[in-house]
Amino acid sequence: MTRIEELATFVTGKKFEDLSGEAVRELKIRLLDSLACAIGAQEGAPPRRIKAQLDDFGGNPLATLIGGGKTAPDRAAFYNSALVRYLDYNDSYLAKNETGHPSDNIGSVLAAAEYADRSGKDFLTALGVAYQVQCRLSDEAPVRDKGFDHTVQGSYSAAAGASAALGLNAAQAANALAIAGTAYNALRVSRTGTLSNWKGLAFPSAGWTSTHAAFLAMRGITGPEEVFEGNKGFEESIAGPFYIDWRNEDLERVNSTIIKKYNAEIHSQSTLEGVIELRERHDIDPDTIEKIELNTFDVAYHIIGGGEEGDKKNIRTKEEADHSLPYMISAALLDGNVLPAQYKPERIRRGDIQSLLQKVEVREKQEYSDRFPGEEACDITIHFKNGEAVSIEKHDYEGFHTRPASWDFISEKFHHLAGPFVEPELEEQVVDLVRNFEQYQVTDLTALLARVHPVAAS
Repeated sequence: MTRIEELATFVTGKKFEDLSGEAVRELKIRLLDSLACAIGAQEGAPPRRIKAQLDDFGGNPLATLIGGGKTAPDRAAFYNSALVRYLDYNDSYLAKNETGHPSDNIGSVLAAAEYADRSGKDFLTALGVAYQVQCRLSDEAPVRDKGFDHTVQGSYSAAAGASAALGLNAAQAANALAIAGTAYNALRVSRTGTLSNWKGLAFPSAGWTSTHAAFLAMRGITGPEEVFEGNKGFEESIAGPFYIDWRNEDLERVNSTIIKKYNAEIHSQSTLEGVIELRERHDIDPDTIEKIELNTFDVAYHIIGGGEEGDKKNIRTKEEADHSLPYMISAALLDGNVLPAQYKPERIRRGDIQSLLQKVEVREKQEYSDRFPGEEACDITIHFKNGEAVSIEKHDYEGFHTRPASWDFISEKFHHLAGPFVEPELEEQVVDLVRNFEQYQVTDLTALLARVHPVAAS
């Protein structure tokens, strides 16, 4: 048996009963969290442009779009995943050498499950499979340091989730995984240097094409069965040697994923909680600040602190702002929070934040790097022009796996992000359905999502 066949056997062999009660709860929380992000993202220019293209191209109306309308399942996977991802407010998984967003798989699982008329139990099982595949590949086969994006693991996980949701057999799932794993190996450049819209659309694109691969495999299209271990395969060309014994894998990795408290890149969360705590404890006048010093772990420094992935003080767009520790720290100090409003063009351009972010100094601290990913450790010191200073040290934040998000936390986040687009009664119905999803069909959920107020495409 090839290793892709071993993975396919895992993907197609899992049942709802294989999920622990904790895993079911956490999957539901991540579903509601992701729907909040998706509904709240409708006003974003990239999602509206994608919607305009879908409207122009059309598609057999087999899968629901959040906000109304239907299209072909692979296109629905792309659009709904783009909504989940656009705000950069959905969940994350921290491996030692890879960070991804497993809820990016939801668009693929939702489209395939609706097409196949699956139950809520089926959906949660397929989503648990997708989470496990992406997280375990991130653990054992990281690709970031090789110059490839985390969407590489996502191609396998989206194909896995879609295959499970469609009810494919092991042979079909193996072909879906092989096609997706061979064809969609994206470059890390989408998250380095000057950032573009593609930062938020790279995984939705992987989800789109991997969902497409699952449907091709459903109809008998085959893929290279030695995609992992074969000549010029994934191991030899990208990841290096690794092995996961899928016979012994469960569906519990979702319990190690983390929720964002702030609308900011995941490695910034403990920093921002610390900055806001300093703001609340002290009467800080931003004009009196001499400099702000942050010591953090290596991944945060390199990705969003000005390390190997580029300067983070020339901020002009949302994509640059939500991946800049200097900008996000400044927003937290000036505004008391970091939410979608902090990424509006007029806020980014304002002189107060542009001036303050230049005073932020970010450094890596080896002790904190050694404690990652078990902790998001950092310390922040604000120095004032009069020589005084205030400081705080953090090792986690509300939403981290050491302080998991509660239902109240997620319900409040859903209300804040989705409230402008849903009537109170519909909001209550969505929250209740997700909380009790094993009692419903997927079409019950998509019928509610179709009633979300749409935003005009442009």
